[in-house]
Amino acid sequence: MPQVEVCYTPQAYHLFHNDDAIVVVIDILRATSAITTAFYNGVSKMIPVATVEEAKALQEKGYMAAAERNGEMIEGFELGNSPFGYMNNKVKGKTIAISTTNGTQAIAAACNASEIVIGSFLNLDVLTEYLREQKRNVILLCAGWKNKFNLEDTLFAGAVADALINKEGFDVHCDSAIAAGHLYHLAKHDLFGFLSNSSHRNRLAKLDLERDIKYCLTPNQCPVIPVMRDGVLIKK
Repeated sequence: MPQVEVCYTPQAYHLFHNDDAIVVVIDILRATSAITTAFYNGVSKMIPVATVEEAKALQEKGYMAAAERNGEMIEGFELGNSPFGYMNNKVKGKTIAISTTNGTQAIAAACNASEIVIGSFLNLDVLTEYLREQKRNVILLCAGWKNKFNLEDTLFAGAVADALINKEGFDVHCDSAIAAGHLYHLAKHDLFGFLSNSSHRNRLAKLDLERDIKYCLTPNQCPVIPVMRDGVLIKK
């Protein structure tokens, strides 16, 4: 029977790496939510890079590029990390380079995984169904905040872990997966309220991004699965 584990930060990923596991990268506020939204709105490919310099170099080669640090879009780039920036025809059919504070760092940390998929509340059900069908071990990798634990990524990891364990019969020998599931059960009826004192929700609220937060916490708005193939994200 396949197993499910939860890794709370990219820095700890080496402790969880399994050559046979599917890694789900999670950055709810906001990178994986923005990526999922982008593919739902017709983006062709996305190239996740760890540094702003890499994103700038790809921009200079003619790619559309997105860059964000500390919640704010970096000057000189077409896009940032807000899902709403990807809800228009200008991204349709495009290949977009993207670098963010946390999400693309988590993707980089898992670069040796056999498969990387992107997880968000926006694609919760289709992602969970896909993982069930694969019958492979799953590592839920939370981007966190600058290699520290955060609540919103853990809640999503808990939602997926809980579904796989209790509905799909996955094994669990990982206390972090059990803890994430318990947190999700405490929060699931009001994710927005549960996160009212969380660091990143308040960080984004100070930037007047409450609309982003509410959107990113609303399940199943974008039933697509972004997956890594040869260093590039595509829609499965």
